[in-house]
Amino acid sequence: MASRASIKLVFLGTGGSYPIPERNVSSIALKVDSEVLLFDCGEGTQRQLMSSSLSFMKVDKVFLTHLHGDHILGLSGLLQSMNMNDREKAVEIFGPRDTGRVLKDIIFKGYFRPGFPVHITELQPSARLDFGDFSVTAIKADHNVPTLAYLFEERDKKGRFNKKKALDMGVPEGPLFSKIHRGESITIADKVIGPDEIVGPPRRGKKVFYSGDTKPCNEIIEAAFRSDVLIHDSTLDASLSDAALRHHHSTAKMAAEVARKAEVDRLYLFHISPRYKDLDLLEEQAKEIFETSKVPDDLSEYSL
Repeated sequence: MASRASIKLVFLGTGGSYPIPERNVSSIALKVDSEVLLFDCGEGTQRQLMSSSLSFMKVDKVFLTHLHGDHILGLSGLLQSMNMNDREKAVEIFGPRDTGRVLKDIIFKGYFRPGFPVHITELQPSARLDFGDFSVTAIKADHNVPTLAYLFEERDKKGRFNKKKALDMGVPEGPLFSKIHRGESITIADKVIGPDEIVGPPRRGKKVFYSGDTKPCNEIIEAAFRSDVLIHDSTLDASLSDAALRHHHSTAKMAAEVARKAEVDRLYLFHISPRYKDLDLLEEQAKEIFETSKVPDDLSEYSL
């Protein structure tokens, strides 16, 4: 019987613009069973990976929101470290338009040529990538360069099998359990037993939405609707709203409004400006609108 995947969210860097002692620049990882998906790869991401519970050699797919340095400058070092550890498996990199041109210039600096395939794919908004047990969809964001947000969706799982009810109905343990859990009807003592009588309704897969850098926008609200987790640009506090919008960023308060409208379960405030050492202000402003808001620490981990 298929079981739900183990999914863990790891914040590798929660800051924006440039690293400070308290926070590295943007990168998050999703560990889905044994695979690690990387979303953005700012300077120092490989060291953050080495300080986390994750193995950088398990990263097979990298999703870039846009091509500003605080989101991509860690990629070259990460690939070189993989190479020096005898990687052979391909790395797939996805991003907005111009990703191929920019990354080819960055990756092959210093006479480096990877000994493994590096595949670069440029995505259009609404492009959906199906990886079997989960998918990743590119969503249009509102920043001052071509930018994507990403929606991770776990495939819906079959309903729970009620073993006690099956036994009470005379179904013996063994192959018939598997057959009815696959959605097939069975016959016991001339009585047809349908799967709906023993198997509960399908369980919705987990949804994680990562905005990257963006102003609040309807595309994100719609795509993130009822996600388990929303990770949203929260660069500045509410007193700097005009500056945030002028530079196509969001405040913590704006991120909370997005979370409220999207009816998500939890909001993580992300891409925090280096000006903030005390994060209470941002978190308090967000919680006034959306109670389950939090500024995560670098290297913090959350199981879904």
